[in-house]
Amino acid sequence: MPHILIVGANGVLGSATTKFFLRKGFQVSALIRNREKAIELEKDGATLLQADITDPDSLKNIFKEVDVVLTAAHGMLGKGKNKSQNVDHEGHKLLINEAKKSGVKHFIYTSINSASPNHPIDFFRTKYLIEDHLKSSGLNYTILRLPAFMEWHVYNLLAKNIVEKGRATIFGSGTNPINFIAVKDVVEAIDKIALNENYYNKIIFLAGPQNFSRNEIAKLYGNALNIKPKVRHVPIQLLKILSILFQPMHPGIARIMKLTIHTENSDETMDVKESIEKFGLQPTTINDFILSSIEKHSRS
Repeated sequence: MPHILIVGANGVLGSATTKFFLRKGFQVSALIRNREKAIELEKDGATLLQADITDPDSLKNIFKEVDVVLTAAHGMLGKGKNKSQNVDHEGHKLLINEAKKSGVKHFIYTSINSASPNHPIDFFRTKYLIEDHLKSSGLNYTILRLPAFMEWHVYNLLAKNIVEKGRATIFGSGTNPINFIAVKDVVEAIDKIALNENYYNKIIFLAGPQNFSRNEIAKLYGNALNIKPKVRHVPIQLLKILSILFQPMHPGIARIMKLTIHTENSDETMDVKESIEKFGLQPTTINDFILSSIEKHSRS
């Protein structure tokens, strides 16, 4: 029975991946910080490993007899001990080094589409640095370059208020097209990759099947709900001021504001030929996701 360890199993991707591989009959270990939030995963059959990836001592022996590792943890919004530098840089270096010592067969790292050494946002530069560290580690690796998740960036951060209140707030003009992907599609691609040596030591771009602006998504939700949402835009100049004010109090929130400013005019699209269709799978369209999310809300 293959043994997979999911780092960040309480998150949206980590939780979905844990449940998926448990249903497939894998032995699944879930690396988490907060045990209470992972009780459902334990009930489903996951072995909970409570550890902190910023603490080297807590990571000792966690990869024993593990075949595949998937990292789904990040500190983009973190602060203090859990700030991005600690989690995304030092913590992931510790994970990679410990996995190498333990003889892990395959290390799958979830990176981000725009990761680069000169990106204006530190989180994206860190992702690139960890890609490099993983490539030079001697581990068999797969790096997944991913766009924004529909569950967070389409629904939670935008459409949830439209569904519940008929209104939404969009940072910036909302006109720039962005690529979004459904988490379940990422999980299905990981399933194809996890035990397949053909994907060892490769960087794989995994795109959603469409590029849409946030304004277009708000309109699509309105059409599906048969309403005209009230959409308020936060001007870029105000975001610049707020990002400076938030920096000392909450660098994670300041980072999101800076990222919004950057993405106002940068290319956030992806080549839709890179969708999970290349794995012989059917991608989730924005319209499919919209109908599904509205239905799910109506049942809750």
